[in-house]
Amino acid sequence: MNTKKIDMTTGPIMKNVLLFAIPIILGNVLQQLYTTVDTLVIGNFCGKTSLAAVGTSSQPVEVLLCIFLGIGTGVSILVSQSMGSRDIDKIIRLCKTVIFFIYVCGIPLSIIGYLASPFILKCMGVPADTWNAAVTYTRIIFLGTVGNLGYNMNAGILRGMGDSKASLWFLVVSCIVNITLDLLFVAVFGMNVTGAAIATITAMFISWLVSIIYIRNKFPELDFSFISGHFHFEELKEIVAIGLPIGLNNSLYSFGHMVIQAMVNAQGSTFMAGLSVAGRITGCSNIAITALSSAATTFSGQNFGAKNFDRLRKGYIKIPVVSGLITLSFGLSFISVRMPILRIFSDDPGVLMYASRFVVTLLLSQWIYAIFNGIICVVNGVGLVRYTTIINVLMLWAVRIPAGYIISRFFDGTYIMIAFPISFAFGMICMICYYIFSPKWKAIIRQK
Repeated sequence: MNTKKIDMTTGPIMKNVLLFAIPIILGNVLQQLYTTVDTLVIGNFCGKTSLAAVGTSSQPVEVLLCIFLGIGTGVSILVSQSMGSRDIDKIIRLCKTVIFFIYVCGIPLSIIGYLASPFILKCMGVPADTWNAAVTYTRIIFLGTVGNLGYNMNAGILRGMGDSKASLWFLVVSCIVNITLDLLFVAVFGMNVTGAAIATITAMFISWLVSIIYIRNKFPELDFSFISGHFHFEELKEIVAIGLPIGLNNSLYSFGHMVIQAMVNAQGSTFMAGLSVAGRITGCSNIAITALSSAATTFSGQNFGAKNFDRLRKGYIKIPVVSGLITLSFGLSFISVRMPILRIFSDDPGVLMYASRFVVTLLLSQWIYAIFNGIICVVNGVGLVRYTTIINVLMLWAVRIPAGYIISRFFDGTYIMIAFPISFAFGMICMICYYIFSPKWKAIIRQK
């Protein structure tokens, strides 16, 4: 196999995990620039109603995409396990199946999303003053589904193989394109949210195409191509068996966020804009969570595939704890400088007040979510996805949404963000209990 990969089955555990995570962290910063530039340009050139439209439009896109991105996580887990067992032929079969899967799912999803956008936004209770902009933005973003899905699937393959650096360079290129087109279409041509959406999907397709070229050149043994005329049924069954529960969980999670967003929308466009602006900071502080979670999945999968259970025992607690500590330090840093950052996006006093409140509440508790998510990814990496799926669903639907409803119904709805730390604590406690009491997990950890 090619170089530029990190072998999680040998060497210092946390050194490998951090080396793997750092490029993903930098890549996540660039991904945040996608949405940050949209928010910055629209907030300064279009006004708060357009800003609110962009903020609320991301949820319906995530609902339909998340099920397939979860399947992409399943691909990454299977690739990492195959890397651990040095089964290159299986990785080739997985790649061919993924290529076929992208087109079969991505094209219909684009059409369904485009047609269903008005209905979805209506169910979310989008206010009249943001309706037209929200529909336009959502429809255009759905047209970029194949590019979005293709890039994320390819990035999952590379992460499973231990190559986390490549995605960073893909995103550098696409981010430059996104920023340039944002400024051109919105600031110069005055295309409002239409221009921002076109810039975003163009960047998505470029990321996908660059990832294909990279895999073809750097890993010729995988026989990777733009189009695959067939798939391998056994590999497809494995991908679906692991990835579908994760995808359904992600989709239910995003659908739940739509329910939360509907509660947010009920508070008016100023509150909507405030939370949209706040999301730029909370998203940046979240970058360590997703990076270390990806590293945890790859670490767990490779060592499970290599039957290196002693190494798995050494890392399954250490990785989530380090993720929590890093996330807490990020959160405290962003809280201390939140107001200067928020004023870049808006000068409306109401928007800034709500944004500041959300940032402080979420960032003081996000370390809890980091530990919870780190444990989930370690468990998912060995293929035990059922319990993690159930806990994720309960955390949102049995805890966060009811808490949000109670706050918005019986108290002040602008404090709905308190529901987040409540649900984080529930999830973390459940996953710690899994480590302690699960017979399946104990059976894996105790193997020689």
